[in-house]
Amino acid sequence: MENILDRFLRYVSVDTQSDPESESQPSATKELTLLKMLRDELLAMGVEATLDEYGYVMASIPANCDTQAPAIGFIAHVDTAPDAPGADVKPQIIENYDGGDIPLKGVPGLSLRPAEFPELLDYKGQTLITTDGTTLLGADDKAGIAEIMDAVQYIVVHPEFKHGDIKIGFTPDEEIGRGVIKFNVEKFGAKYAYTLDGGPVGELEYENFNAAGATIRIQGLNIHPGAAKGKMKNAILIGMELNDMLPKDQRPDCTEGYEGFFHLISFKGEVETAVFSYIIRDHDMDLYEQKKAYMQKCVDAINEKYGEGTALLEMKHQYYNMRKMVEPHYHIIEKAMKAMEMEGITPNIKPIRGGTDGANLSFMGLPCPNLFAGGHNFHGKMEYVPLESMQKASKVILNIVGLFAE
Repeated sequence: MENILDRFLRYVSVDTQSDPESESQPSATKELTLLKMLRDELLAMGVEATLDEYGYVMASIPANCDTQAPAIGFIAHVDTAPDAPGADVKPQIIENYDGGDIPLKGVPGLSLRPAEFPELLDYKGQTLITTDGTTLLGADDKAGIAEIMDAVQYIVVHPEFKHGDIKIGFTPDEEIGRGVIKFNVEKFGAKYAYTLDGGPVGELEYENFNAAGATIRIQGLNIHPGAAKGKMKNAILIGMELNDMLPKDQRPDCTEGYEGFFHLISFKGEVETAVFSYIIRDHDMDLYEQKKAYMQKCVDAINEKYGEGTALLEMKHQYYNMRKMVEPHYHIIEKAMKAMEMEGITPNIKPIRGGTDGANLSFMGLPCPNLFAGGHNFHGKMEYVPLESMQKASKVILNIVGLFAE
């Protein structure tokens, strides 16, 4: 049997960064490397598993109990975020963490410090897996994958463990908002499911942002600067002017809880043309629509000032708040809470300041709240995950399965 740490380290060694510029499914063929690996590992354990043309691994473990338990699914995504390098990950394993600074040895002078991340002190005495400072770690969501596979291994090795039908799903492209656009819920076969894609131990989420992506293309006019007076239109400066129209107190670094935001995620520009890319988020549908309308208002103001066609807005919806689809099935939240309490974990129900595959799946007819995977500081080089948190997540999966089989 493989332990969960070794399994996790194998998974993070595979570069699976998704590509927001690609139109293919999956967006990056390298994601298939891990997807094929997972399919083959499931088959080797005697679990029926398939990998389809869109990059979805689906697996099924038949029930071994007489109760009429509903089929329960567990889902995680293989891709890592484009926000930081995801190749050649070199994890550091810190055993019996002493509460001090952790040097990230790939970047001299860079450390993971409790002064900046005080939650580190919650893990004194535990084993932490960190980055070396040159890449992200990939605990989002390879911790979730390792936890699901660890639970599957337990179920296969312990036939005395009673359970209903269990469905396993691994998806590509969650980080770029396209994780389940072609996911066949009927084929998957679960009545309810859980994503393992949350943060610290105890997190349990069934509310998420309503989400849109927005791209604003600025058309400038470039003329030799020596003859530019009254003629040049600098696309970079016009884009900056538009960005300044957005509420400064509605940026991610100024918001928390249920508060939404406008977030400038990338910029490319020259005097002639510039492209500003944003994400727009809010838990409240009315405020979400107001934010989208306000961005259009800003674009209109730029066009009125500099001429029609100066700013072109392309806005795409990404996902909706799953609350209204999950709340009518609140017993699946209660099962997860009890499963955590069985492990001595206090459930922490909170809104996701982001999204998961579960949001779109919930609107596709598969109620799918989100469970903790244990990691911290996702999408960046300060990412880390405690080993003990992954072990607890695996046990929570087994507890959920057992509760549904009762």
